[in-house]
Amino acid sequence: MKGKTNNQIAMRVSWVTIFANIMLSVLKLFAGIYAHSAAMVSDAVHSISDVLTTFVVIIGVKMSGKEADKKHPYGHERFECVAAIILSVMLFLIGGGIGYAGIRKIFIDDSRELAIPGVLALIAAAVSIVVKEWMYWYTRKASKIINSGAMMADAWHHRSDALSSIGSFLGIIGARIKFPILDPIASIIICIMIIISAISIFMDSIGKMTDKSCDSTVEEEMKGIILEQEGVIGVEQIKTRLFGNSIYVDVEIIANGEDTLSSTHDIAHNVHDKIEKTYGNVKHCMVHVNPE
Repeated sequence: MKGKTNNQIAMRVSWVTIFANIMLSVLKLFAGIYAHSAAMVSDAVHSISDVLTTFVVIIGVKMSGKEADKKHPYGHERFECVAAIILSVMLFLIGGGIGYAGIRKIFIDDSRELAIPGVLALIAAAVSIVVKEWMYWYTRKASKIINSGAMMADAWHHRSDALSSIGSFLGIIGARIKFPILDPIASIIICIMIIISAISIFMDSIGKMTDKSCDSTVEEEMKGIILEQEGVIGVEQIKTRLFGNSIYVDVEIIANGEDTLSSTHDIAHNVHDKIEKTYGNVKHCMVHVNPE
């Protein structure tokens, strides 16, 4: 990934994971149908949904990376949040469908007709666990390099898929030891995990769209850095707000009231530069100077 731009890294990782998910979906769908495993078919649908969600991430990253224009003078970062909200709704609906199918098999269909999954379903579940865990670490590494919240969410989505595949694996084993009802139960567990993931992504995106502040520990850390700058006597107020995957900082510092306008301007400029240099995701730091 060395030497590539942030957008190139995001696109490369996204297309690699899309290809891997398509291959994995085909394998799990075939194994689920051939080996008579409802849990594996549900897991295949989950992997297919990952292809769609990664496309949403691609669109969000591309839109949020556009330069500011006349209609969007503060940039387009919140388009990433819009994409994430769409993603969360898609996941919620898919999860609900999988859960309904599992509940129907348990309470409506004749449990005596539940087929016992074959060995192929077990093999597919094991492969899925390994591949999904690799995708988690691969995407996580890229998200840290380019500081992308959407890609980090996608990485954790891969991790949740690995966990859901573990659920499928255990459900299939249970079904093969003469407890076939455990297979649709595993589908319901997968449904719950998908819905939890959807709600988490939704709440995180809403927070970023409603000017949620950074963690108090981050604000205290910023305050400490500001106080270390020459000429800064104190910090009267510091405010932060999340704007997509970027941060805006507004700070009021105290300086010597007898200093010249030029010197206080230099102090404010140093604070501005230090915060933006220390925190790569700070898009802008506004510094207001109050006399002592």
